[in-house]
This record gives sequence, C-alpha cells and structure tokens, in this order.
Amino acid sequence: MERYIGLDVHAKSCTMVVLSQSGRLLRERIVETNGAALVEAIRVEPGHKHICLEEGTQSAWLYEILSPHVHEVVVLQERRSRGPKSDSKDARELAEKLRTGAVDCRVFKAPKQFARLRILARVHQMVVRDFVRTKSRVKSMYRARGIQTSSRSVCGHTEREAWQAKLPASSRTAMTRLYEQLDFFVELREQAENDLVTELQKHRIARVLQTCPGMGPIRVARLLPVVVTPHRFRTKQQFWSYCGLAVVTRSSADWVQAPDGSWMRAKVAQTRGLNRRRNGVLKDVFKGAATTVITKLHDDPLYVDYQRLLDTGTKPPLAKVTVARKIAATVLRMWKNEEEYDPDKYRNKPIARRSS
Repeated sequence: MERYIGLDVHAKSCTMVVLSQSGRLLRERIVETNGAALVEAIRVEPGHKHICLEEGTQSAWLYEILSPHVHEVVVLQERRSRGPKSDSKDARELAEKLRTGAVDCRVFKAPKQFARLRILARVHQMVVRDFVRTKSRVKSMYRARGIQTSSRSVCGHTEREAWQAKLPASSRTAMTRLYEQLDFFVELREQAENDLVTELQKHRIARVLQTCPGMGPIRVARLLPVVVTPHRFRTKQQFWSYCGLAVVTRSSADWVQAPDGSWMRAKVAQTRGLNRRRNGVLKDVFKGAATTVITKLHDDPLYVDYQRLLDTGTKPPLAKVTVARKIAATVLRMWKNEEEYDPDKYRNKPIARRSS
C-alpha cells in the first residue's frame, strides 16, 4: 500500500496532502512547522510513504527528520506556477508529481555529511556579502558628492582622514559610522575565514583538492558540502551540467526543401549558451578558479592552453569557460581517485577548443 504525500512548507504551518496509489485524495491537513508534530503526522499514515517537498530554507532540516520514518523523501527544485495558487493546490501537485513519476529535477540532500562545514561556508559567504555591501555604501557616499572613488585607498586606513576631508561637514559623521561598520566586517570576515579553514583541515580530501590550480581553501570549503561525494556523477559531462558549465544549442526550422523536392538540413546558426539549471555555488567556484589561473598562474599548463585558445581566435570569455570546465573535470577525477594534481599528467591531455 503506497501513500504519496505532498508537503507545502511555510514558516509557521505546513499543508499536507495524502494521495493513494490510484490518485484518490485520502487526507488533507494543516500541521505546525514543528519537528515532533510533523513526524507524528507522518507516522500515523499507513503503508509505504513517499514525501515530496520543494527546496527551501527548511528542506534540509525536514529531509533529516522525516527520512527515518518514510520510504522516500524527494526534494524538488522550486518551480514557478501560473494561474490560481493555494497551499492546498501546491501540496497536491507535489504529491501528484511523485505519484505519476513526473519529477524532473531532484535536489540532492545529505544534511549529515559535512554539516558543520556547510554551515560555516554559508555564514562566511553572508559575511563577505555584507562586507562588500558596506564598501559599496562607503563609495556611494563619496560619489553622491561628485568625488571619484577609483582608488582602493578610499576603504583603507592610511588615507581615510584625507578622504573624509573632501566631504562637507554634514556628511563626515555618517561616513565615520560607515567606516566603523567596515572595520567591524573586516574583523568578522577574518574570524569567519579562520573558522572555515580550521574545520576544512579536518577533512583529508580537502588537502588533495587544494593542489588543483585555482582551488584554494575557501573554494574547496564551498565545494565539499555541495558535492558531498564525486560518485554522484558518472561522467565529467554530468558534472559540467550540474555546475552550469554544459554547452547547450538551440535551433528552429532545421529542414529546408531542396530543388529536387527532397528535404535537407538547413545551415542555420544555432544559439549557443550554458545551461541555466545549475548549482550557482559550483559555477562561482570554478569560474573563480579559472580567473585565478588566468591572472596569477602563468606557469601552469591551463594558462598555456588558455593562451592557445586566444591565439586561435576564441573570445576571452569563452576561453575562460573552457578553463573552468577543465578545472571541474580535474577536480572530479582527483576526488574520485584521491590523488593530487599532477601537471605532467595533465600536459598529455591538452584541452580542445570549445565554444559556447
């Protein structure tokens, strides 16, 4: 006896809809967003229970507490709905998708693996974003008075008084408070980074992956809790797609009629690009690693191949994506084999020219 449960989750309440194997509505109820209440509501349902919910703030927590009490928990990518919308309708759609096998994109969840590293990486990114936002506010105060802020010294300590002297007296007190906020985030960012690196050092695979060009401790710390295990991906193409580095082509009106009446494929330009369904963290990690290789690691074979692509006419953004794809493939292989980066092994396999 199968039961398909759709769970529409909100901060204070969850709407739960239960469907039978034939699609008949068996039960609909409102449950408080509370671990004990949700577990009890699930446990009273008979048979093999399959739960479906959307990715969100509470999805990892719900996956962790509900998994021991059900046969399957499926987390879906958040979708855009059109037309009439309600909690009951959303929950029933989730249950129906799971019942009919219409689930097209599951979100991988492993909340207990790299749990502490995942939380520290998230907090570190929050602090970095707040730090960058505060720097932008400082610069905007100067731009509001027509003062150019192209120099990095505007956010430093040595020339801070000279910069404030350019402002009218009415703005200096406000700027002092912004500088105090900036100093606070500088210290907080260093503490968050130290916490993250300290936790990262507890994982042996991190030391292996850091030998890859462009993959410093912060990028590896962001990578590990997202991927969790490299064996999720059978090929590098699957990993590229997950990272948002897979090249996709789109065309229309592919066939034209020849003079003899037969049909032949038209020579139409195909629209190229990268897949949009992706993990944003991984795309940022690998494109950042490619930027580091291009700007700093000029002795690495990856940089040599980047220059080769430019010499053959590839545009710099496309060449950068190619380097990012190679770094992603290298990291995946290193992780699976648990081997450090070997430039000599890489030199035997130069990257081919690609376009996107």
